[in-house]
Order: sequence, then C-alpha cells, then structure tokens
Amino acid sequence: QVQLVESGGGLVQAGGSLRLSCAGSGRTFSDYGMGWYRQAPGKEREFVAGITWSGGTTLYADSVKGRFTISRDNAKNTVYLQMNSLKPEDTAIYYCAADKTGRGTPGRYDYWGQGTQVTVSS
Repeated sequence: QVQLVESGGGLVQAGGSLRLSCAGSGRTFSDYGMGWYRQAPGKEREFVAGITWSGGTTLYADSVKGRFTISRDNAKNTVYLQMNSLKPEDTAIYYCAADKTGRGTPGRYDYWGQGTQVTVSS
C-alpha cells in the first residue's frame, strides 16, 4: 500500500509559478506510475499529467502542455508538478495518485492523496 501526501499549493497571481510535491510512503513507490489530477468547484476531476514508474515517459493534458512539468525522484519517493504561466482557470484542488500498472496514464488509479489547493488570481 502507498500513502501519498501533497504539498506546495497556495495563492499565486496569474503568470506566476508553483511547484507541487507528493511524498509517498512504502518501499515500492518506484514501481508505481504517478499522476496529477485536479478538481475545480462544480467540475469533474480531470487528469493533468502522468509519469511512468521509471520517469522515462510523461503525458500531459492539452490544457497544461508547455506550462506544467511532471517529474519524480524515486530515491526520495517524491513526484513533482512544476506549474508555470499559471492562469485563473488552473484554480483547483490538485491530487496526486499512484497507479499499480506503472504506466501513469489517465484512467484507474489505486491510491490518492488528500489534495492541495491551488488558487490563481487574475
């Protein structure tokens, strides 16, 4: 089992940057694909970015491509989401999730963090 704890959210002006972190517990963290999702008020949760167990392949939603970067450090059991050029429409609760298949693609994830709030002011 993997426990996930997100951090790094906050309030930022449009055009600014934030880096989210997701710390995982467990010796098998490096076996999991990891993903970041977000949920804005009144909207469904949506896939933002994913990364394979090795970090060799990443995938992004079209809405964040070129602005966000997902990465991981398996030695630290941590996955990151660097968010640049933030827009008010990026405002949401951001969740990290672990995928036992290792793929980190949109779809079923097995473990979820509690989320961290990101608010972008105009």
